[in-house]
Amino acid sequence: MQHVISVKNINKTYASGFTALHDVSLDIRRGEIFALLGPNGAGKTTLISIICGIVNATRGTVSADGHDIKTDYRAARSKIGLVPQELATDAFESVLATVKFSRGLFGKGPNPAYIEQLLRQLSLWEKRDSRIMALSGGMKRRVMIAKALSHEPAILFLDEPTAGVDVELRRDMWNMVRGLQETGVTIILTTHYIEEAEEMADRIGVINKGRLVLVDDKTALMEKLGTKQLSLHLQTPLDALPASLAPFNLELSADGQHLTYSFDAQHENTGITELMRALSAQGLDFKDLHSKQSSLEEIFVNLVREQA
Repeated sequence: MQHVISVKNINKTYASGFTALHDVSLDIRRGEIFALLGPNGAGKTTLISIICGIVNATRGTVSADGHDIKTDYRAARSKIGLVPQELATDAFESVLATVKFSRGLFGKGPNPAYIEQLLRQLSLWEKRDSRIMALSGGMKRRVMIAKALSHEPAILFLDEPTAGVDVELRRDMWNMVRGLQETGVTIILTTHYIEEAEEMADRIGVINKGRLVLVDDKTALMEKLGTKQLSLHLQTPLDALPASLAPFNLELSADGQHLTYSFDAQHENTGITELMRALSAQGLDFKDLHSKQSSLEEIFVNLVREQA
């Protein structure tokens, strides 16, 4: 698999002595959607800023589409589109003018057909003559994406792209991102919305305290680190768990009507057969049972907790 971004041993230490990144290495595959997860202050934005050439690393190297971000800055930067967290744009300009201007900043000649297609794709064409100051927060976010895509980059960074937007718009933007991927654009997003990564990403990286904790395919990550839970709805509520069931580490709901058993579905012996026998021996009958897979959010929380 060809890598469109290669980060090698990046370290960032500020003048205050605070080290924001500790020897981070990461390769991004061409055409994938990569989600970078981490709590506030983990180093997500710092890493993106270094890759985009906005912040200088203390040491280490970064290349974008084969161009070194330091020694070949203009070529590397021309390959990258960045949508920052903050909505920073000229409030008095029209949508069309600001997108055209962004394209020109990268030395790209006029291409009215491409700009129209881009604005239509982002549902901005009808607002093309509106001043940005008159737009809603969600529309301003779309303008930021249009600016980032104005010079036809191969790589798009979305730093908290749906922060502060409603659920419907978030779904629209997910669809837009998938559409961009289909055209060959590589997309890297940071997000606090775990469901965003679970819904969209091909691979996931978890960063915490400036260290890249884990990088894996989303499906493989959930298979390796996720657990399954068996939930049993009891015929008769329990006041407390019988001592004989203690080895199964069951959770009893507050109303005494549900038992939850967690197990690793990858193990040959899940313990479910033994649990059923133990329940029968206790004379405990259940009305219903169902199983569920751990969510990415649960996996993420557990990973961060382990690193704390």
